[in-house]
Order: sequence, then structure tokens, then C-alpha cells
Amino acid sequence: MTQPLPKYDVFQAIADPTRRQLLQLLTDQEMPVTVISGHFPMSRTAVSKHLRVLAEAGLVKERKVGRETRYRLDPEPLRELKRWLAYYERYWENKLSMLKHYVESDESDETTS
Repeated sequence: MTQPLPKYDVFQAIADPTRRQLLQLLTDQEMPVTVISGHFPMSRTAVSKHLRVLAEAGLVKERKVGRETRYRLDPEPLRELKRWLAYYERYWENKLSMLKHYVESDESDETTS
């Protein structure tokens, strides 16, 4: 039996700045939604919706403690993002090298003039 595909992928989940802030907030500790929502200028319901997207992408894990649900970061899915970015990093490095060469050659031209 195959598992259903997640509703959101990592890229969709981190596209929103609020969700990126949520991930950062949950980096070092597990928190209930009541505490999390105190860090944001929005309703608890709105925060819960953002947490749901993160959970569906696998970026946060939920744990029931009594009547309370606590959330914590699960960084594992971010490895997919890291691999994707690593592929394109070579293009950035190439462009930076070209820029460095251009700037340094322009500076040497000015000093010899």
C-alpha cells in the first residue's frame, strides 16, 4: 500500500515568511500553539493553519500532551531543499568568480593608467 503524497511540499511550505518564522521559533524547543501564537500578530486559528501546512510538508511534528498539541521542528525534509540548492550553487560560485575577476582587472587597469 503506497502512502498518499503530502498536500504541500517543502518548497511550498517555506515560501511563506510566517512559516519560515515558525520554523525558526521551533528550532530549539517544542511549543503548544497557545505559546506560538503569542509570537505573531495574528489569530491562533491563523497560526494553526500555518502549522498545518508545515506539518503536511513534514517540517513540524505534532505531539499530544493531555489536551494540548505541541509542535517541534523536524529538519529532515529540509535536506531535500539543501540538495536542490547545492546543485545551483555552482552557478552562483561561477558568477561570483567572474565578478571578482572583472573587479580586480578593472582595478588593475585604473592603477596602471
